[in-house]
Amino acid sequence: MKKNNLTWVGEFVLLGLSSDRQTQAGLFVLFGATYLLTLLGNGLIILLIQLDVRLHLPMYFFLCNLSVVDICYISSGVPQMLVHFVMEKKTISFARCGSQLFFSLAFGGTEFLLLAAMAYDRYMAICDPLHYVAAMSPRCRMMLAAASWLVGMVNAAVETAVTMRLPTCGHHVLNHVACETLALVRLACVDITLNQVVIVASSVVVLLVPCCLVSLSYAHIVATILRIHTTVGRHKAFGTCASHLTVVSMSYGMALVTYMQPRSMASAKQDKMVVLFYAVATPMLNPLIYSLRNKEMKAALYRVLMRNSESKQERVTSP
Repeated sequence: MKKNNLTWVGEFVLLGLSSDRQTQAGLFVLFGATYLLTLLGNGLIILLIQLDVRLHLPMYFFLCNLSVVDICYISSGVPQMLVHFVMEKKTISFARCGSQLFFSLAFGGTEFLLLAAMAYDRYMAICDPLHYVAAMSPRCRMMLAAASWLVGMVNAAVETAVTMRLPTCGHHVLNHVACETLALVRLACVDITLNQVVIVASSVVVLLVPCCLVSLSYAHIVATILRIHTTVGRHKAFGTCASHLTVVSMSYGMALVTYMQPRSMASAKQDKMVVLFYAVATPMLNPLIYSLRNKEMKAALYRVLMRNSESKQERVTSP
């Protein structure tokens, strides 16, 4: 496409992680196994929360949303990576590139906002337990979850529109594993001041503000826990938010460092590592962290397995 001597390409070439065929085969196995584990782990969390009435609580409502986001997030990029590992021609059309960028930004932003909502839930549960039921009513948590999804989608739509409108003047090789904002901006052959402003604004909305809210919530939580006189009480209170705090620490750090510097002081290699960490590692680690550190999830899994075992025995013994 051409307009006023500026050109927009019809497809992009993704350089990926390596051009060596043996390395690509190894990466295919690694990423394929990670993708399956992510689907199984997050799918199991969603299933347990739906089947076990004891998990129909605000914290697990948000956890269910987080698992849905993780499944969608990893599915927005990893299947294409797997295809490119076995193909000689690693291209992606302009339309598919825009779609991938939108969905990765939408689900990534929604995850950060959901983590802030989960921090508010832990704040109310520990710092103001008498008003917890009223504050985290079904209507309230539905509104928090809906706002997280809506803001994530709107933010992604704006950033995608501003990024994909950039002409590249024939440059179509992306030094990346997927269509990502900073990689696409590097190809632009026009002024990118507007894009830099949008990237910073987007980072403030879905990263900085949620991160500040989480920090404030946990500052109050820590202060409340320190006022508990018994050691057992402190451990119990901290145990209710340890899993969430682990995920928050893992999720916000690298993203803040990367996306709060729009002039791209970060290298292309660093951008790849950040995208792989959030698009591949985080969705796989989240269910492991929440299940291994959560007694209620383990108990729910045990109850579901025992229920299935008993139902099978009844069918066998029945005439």
